[in-house]
Amino acid sequence: MARRVGLEVSLACAEAVKLCNADVIAAYPITPQTHIVEHLSELVADGHLDAEFVPVESEHSAMSACVGSAAAGARTFTSSSAQGLALMHEMLFIASGLRLPIVMAVANRSLSAPISIWNDHSDIMAERDIGWVQTFAETGQEVLDLMLHAFKVAEDPRVCLPVAVNLDGFILTHVIEPMEMPDQAEADAYLPPFVPSQSLDPAAPVSMGMVGMPEVYTEAKKAALVALEDSYPVIKEHWEGFAEQFGRSYKPIETYRTEDADTLFVTMGSLGETCMTAVDEMRQDGKSVGQVRIRLWRPFPDEDFMAAIAGAKNLIFIDRALSPGVAAGPVATEMRALLYTKGKNMFTANFVCGLGGRDVTRTDFAGMLAKVEAAAAAGNEITCEMVGVKE
Repeated sequence: MARRVGLEVSLACAEAVKLCNADVIAAYPITPQTHIVEHLSELVADGHLDAEFVPVESEHSAMSACVGSAAAGARTFTSSSAQGLALMHEMLFIASGLRLPIVMAVANRSLSAPISIWNDHSDIMAERDIGWVQTFAETGQEVLDLMLHAFKVAEDPRVCLPVAVNLDGFILTHVIEPMEMPDQAEADAYLPPFVPSQSLDPAAPVSMGMVGMPEVYTEAKKAALVALEDSYPVIKEHWEGFAEQFGRSYKPIETYRTEDADTLFVTMGSLGETCMTAVDEMRQDGKSVGQVRIRLWRPFPDEDFMAAIAGAKNLIFIDRALSPGVAAGPVATEMRALLYTKGKNMFTANFVCGLGGRDVTRTDFAGMLAKVEAAAAAGNEITCEMVGVKE
């Protein structure tokens, strides 16, 4: 039976991996994800989790070990952040290209330089095209829940792809929150023992990851693309199953007070709750405003997003990363392209905020809305504006 606990979110993430009965954890410490794998090493050392913990010499080696263990048929987990995730870059494409069901927690952190250990989304936005399923959590409970969901999706024979669960560094990782912790029987009822769709076997040797000559490379990448796109209904199916099992529901795109809103904020990650509070305050001031939250980043749920914004006149895209040399942040760039392909003509604004862990407040959201209202009335665009830049 589930129990109510107060727990640091990083530890809750580790406890979720324990509930999932991971076989292999290969990881290298990097702030702010270190508490996740530290706690897992303790669980393994103390006999609470029957798994192999592999203390590697770098994040590149961590993902390399994960590729090997997943290829051998083991339920595999790792976690990283920022420069560590960047060091994994080469191996991330191999994990998805080989259709290996690895699960990774990404404790989102700013990329250097200058050195910053604090939160934004520059690390995962630099890896958004790696071919992994990618979800975003807003709270500690969601981190725990999305971890169970990640293994369920990754290991489904219809998917067989790695999954990254994003949680904001420090804002989530180091915060203690109350949450519902399932017991092992409940977790097992949702996530059965892993039966690999493919695995290396000395008794029946095969080769994986062979050279792709020009005659086959395009077809292999096309197959990987289709596999990621086809994972969408399975992701939804397993969220529906999660709701039946645990009573908490998740959707690819989630909304707040959008039904009669003229202007919608589009957010990802832990800023969602701050934005919701700001929306409530702005509503009290008579503003017609709501919020759309992106839960599933890859594969991106185009139709869900378009349905969520159908009645709006203005969209405010919140980016927490830069795309240098491009006239908008990564989220805004992609969403504007989607609007164009769907023939949706509406006013859009892009604000980049929270870089390097800088606070984003309810007042900041109110200020963004005021600028959008003024710009829309004047027929001006807000292509991309950085919030809170000191002169």
